[in-house]
Amino acid sequence: MKKDIHPKNYRFVVFKDMSNDYAFLTRSTAFSKEKIKWEDGEEYPLIKLEISHTSHPFFTGKQKLVDSAGRVDKYRSKYKKHIKDEKS
Repeated sequence: MKKDIHPKNYRFVVFKDMSNDYAFLTRSTAFSKEKIKWEDGEEYPLIKLEISHTSHPFFTGKQKLVDSAGRVDKYRSKYKKHIKDEKS
């Protein structure tokens, strides 16, 4: 493994999902001007997230299924004069 390629300035940072107010404390080198008071009474840098595992559709089970068959049919009907007949 190469030496001196990893940052040495890891510190505790709070990441907060702004869509559902879920927050977690972890170590990071990410920079932030904002701070937040955590459950332990200490202040930590705050990194705001748009989405996390608590709000992402894949992890919450609210994922929409795409109607790919309908899209293919729409494409074929739109460009049928440019597509060679598959039967011939």
